[in-house]
Amino acid sequence: MEKLNRKTAKSNTYTEKIIQFGEGNFLRAFVDWIVQKTNQKTDFNASVVVVQPRDKNAIDVLNAQDGLYHLNLQGISNGTTVDSIELIDVVSRGLNPYRDFDQFMKLAEQPEMRFVVSNTTEAGIVFDNTCKFTDAPASSYPGKLTQLLYHRYKFFNGDSSKGFIILPCELIFHNGNELKKCILQYIDLWNLGNDFKNWFETACGVYNTLVDRIVPGYPKDNADQLKQKIGFDDQLLVVGEVFHLWVIEAPESVAKEFPADKAGLNVLFVKSEAPYHERKVTLLNGPHTVLSPVGYLSGLNIVRECVEDELVGKFVRKVMFTELLETLNLPKQELESFAADVLDRFVNPYVKHFVTSIMLNSFPKYKTRDLPGLKIYLQRNGKLPKGLVLGLAAIITYYRGGMRGSDKIEVNDDARIMALLHDLWQTADMQKIATGVLGASFIWDEDLNQISGLTDLLVTLLQKIDAEGMRKAVEYVLND
Repeated sequence: MEKLNRKTAKSNTYTEKIIQFGEGNFLRAFVDWIVQKTNQKTDFNASVVVVQPRDKNAIDVLNAQDGLYHLNLQGISNGTTVDSIELIDVVSRGLNPYRDFDQFMKLAEQPEMRFVVSNTTEAGIVFDNTCKFTDAPASSYPGKLTQLLYHRYKFFNGDSSKGFIILPCELIFHNGNELKKCILQYIDLWNLGNDFKNWFETACGVYNTLVDRIVPGYPKDNADQLKQKIGFDDQLLVVGEVFHLWVIEAPESVAKEFPADKAGLNVLFVKSEAPYHERKVTLLNGPHTVLSPVGYLSGLNIVRECVEDELVGKFVRKVMFTELLETLNLPKQELESFAADVLDRFVNPYVKHFVTSIMLNSFPKYKTRDLPGLKIYLQRNGKLPKGLVLGLAAIITYYRGGMRGSDKIEVNDDARIMALLHDLWQTADMQKIATGVLGASFIWDEDLNQISGLTDLLVTLLQKIDAEGMRKAVEYVLND
């Protein structure tokens, strides 16, 4: 079987116009696929330079394949079964700024560069006041982007036509506003001057977006069969569902420069992405975040198994229809229809979405996806949503690590969170564990012990999971 690269596979070459912070499965199966389709259907003619946002060697495999990989889209579209495999050839190269900082900065010198996209998880758009302008690179994503923007400003002498269109894809409400706020904080922290600040605010646009496509990632179970089918040893195979939605809160001028909506794609340029964001985050990502640890600790491995399981499936529906759905303000019939569609996507027979892939950075995900609903539900009903609280208890239990049967539980999150959970679990005291997690203001930006009844309920559920197992804890919540 041949290695995959531009010598062995027929591919196209485009002009480098897009800087992409993030090499992961989602961006490759979503943004880069959209860029490819836009190239095919319009005169966009753009390629992507992938920048590795964290200090690891993830970019090496991408470069070994000259940026090429295959995307397997599976699902039902307009009543028709889809199971397609396509070579994605829009990634020109990858850069590790921790090894090649000079090459990273030279991206700012390319006059054709116009767009910046990113997906650095919910924990990526943060302001870290320990970052220095002289760091090579700054540790945070907004810090790296500020360094790049300043270099471009200086290199082109403040030319207003050389600004960037910045489209963050992190699942944070008003992600563009949050990223812009961080950049402005770095401009002030680093004393980069009012002239640069004015150039950034007038020549660049940082826009709020919403992205939606379930991307299970590398097809662990049938990778060999897919490789035989395509005839290449592709180490970056990625599987995604057919459904896709990209909502971009930007003016018509941006749509003209990035004509993805003219390529037959579900890309919407709108005045406000808020209604789309609230509905999607609450009814798709919210259930995802809690069903994953509950399902995993119940002996299940993929999202479809969780929904189809007689017990855990009832838990998922409870969280969606009787808890989270009740916190939204859109018409109930519309919400129920959307939630039903989400369940259909969860049980897509073609997609194996491993719950462990969803549990990366579970605490910031819970904060943005489930905690708002928990508060609203309590306010409206005078009681806590036990399904959502069980989801938090399951996350805390999962972060204990150890074993699930013969499988080692691999936990991955911010180092401070990992250290906190390690120390708390060492106490073996559920009261201390619950109080310590809820009181961690560096996670929540507040003390959640102040939420009426939350500490006591969390202790009860942690004890139930520890003494009787997750499935008994689910039964307890369902029978309430």
